Amino acid sequence: MAINKRGLVLGATAVAISTVAVAGTGLHFYKGQAFLRDESKEVADQGALQPMSVLSLQAFFRQSPKELVDEVWQIIDRTYVDSTFNQVDWRKVRTEFLSRNYNTREDAYKAVREMLKKLNDPYTRFMDPQEFRNMQIDTSGELTGVGIQLAADEKTKKLTVIAPIEDSPAFAAGIQAKDIILKIDGKSTEGMDVNKAVTLIRGPVNTQVNLTIQRGERQIDYTIKRAKIEIHPVRASVEQAPQGKVGYIRLVQFSANAPEDMRKAIDKMEKQQVAGYILDLRGNPGGLLYTSVDIARMWLSRGAIVSTVNRQGEQDRERANGRALTNKPLVILVDGGSASASEILSGALQDNRRAVLVGTKTFGKGLVQSVRTVGDNSGLAVTIAKYFTPNGRDINKNGIQPDFTVQLTEEQRKSLNENRDKVGTKEDPQFAKAIEVLGQKIVEFRQQSPRAGKS
Repeated sequence: MAINKRGLVLGATAVAISTVAVAGTGLHFYKGQAFLRDESKEVADQGALQPMSVLSLQAFFRQSPKELVDEVWQIIDRTYVDSTFNQVDWRKVRTEFLSRNYNTREDAYKAVREMLKKLNDPYTRFMDPQEFRNMQIDTSGELTGVGIQLAADEKTKKLTVIAPIEDSPAFAAGIQAKDIILKIDGKSTEGMDVNKAVTLIRGPVNTQVNLTIQRGERQIDYTIKRAKIEIHPVRASVEQAPQGKVGYIRLVQFSANAPEDMRKAIDKMEKQQVAGYILDLRGNPGGLLYTSVDIARMWLSRGAIVSTVNRQGEQDRERANGRALTNKPLVILVDGGSASASEILSGALQDNRRAVLVGTKTFGKGLVQSVRTVGDNSGLAVTIAKYFTPNGRDINKNGIQPDFTVQLTEEQRKSLNENRDKVGTKEDPQFAKAIEVLGQKIVEFRQQSPRAGKS
């Protein structure tokens, strides 16, 4: 099966698709995303996969819900990243589920979710037509909800916050990365599917949802009003530092339009003759794989960026293309909410010694999913590969350690969350450290390239 590379998504990025679900914002993807490819719909015919027209396929599934179960099984069988299916006898699973009778589509949906749970992979998941439509609506940029990005913890299976969307109701309320959601409107989340949690948290604008979260040893109740959420992937400004003007770029997500916004920001700052850059990836849960590659190429002239490895062990390596927009010193801010695509970008630039990382250890998501239409316009996200940094680091469950660790106290974190105008200022301890480190790098850069230092 041919893979549309630009359709690949990353582990901690999909909001309601793959690795993470974003409650209230739907997917981490927006209009124009190639990952919503419909690789000719297929059904099983005596063990062989035969393409059918959309209309005939839809009619077929209305007549035989069991075929949806088999279609999903076939896709997993062909493409899942682990050929052992996480030590599950996948053919036995097929026999088990196809021996059942399914009277309705809802019966088939329930069975598919039950079947996928056997893989013990929260990122491989099924979306019924309504959930898939919601995801597609969200990709249009018309987002409503509270702005929480969720994932099922791989070890505990508890619903865990990847990160709140910046300037969203959840963010304003004080929801933090690594928070565990215990209850939604009083309903326990024990054993709850991410899809179900997203459905419960989402809702009409100006309505409220009550969340009970666990943070460390504490339980905290939040009442959050749902709202329309506007997400701008890139925010940029020029700051004055002792060594000269510094370009500060905050990237909040790796959406399809992020590369163009990043390019414009860098071009504008180059014209303003900044001496160096700070790229803020804190709280950025990721997004599209090849968006991270495109952005890495803006900073890196040569060298590897990322490699992905599928179940056959086939490796696909992405490299810089010699078209970097700047070679000036770069410091990247990261934290526990920096995941998947954020980790690809920061890992690539760290391994190539193109950037210095400041902050705290990243989230640790190193899986790639593909998303496709199945059955009666349902959706399926499948983990198809793992990714590695240029030096071969597997960051899944491990994260990336910054070069300079700066932990925020609870008081500092609360102050920054409540006063967003302090982020990226001297009152932001991690930013202050980044300015210090960048200043040293600017001095070194000017000593090595005197003419460049005067630009």
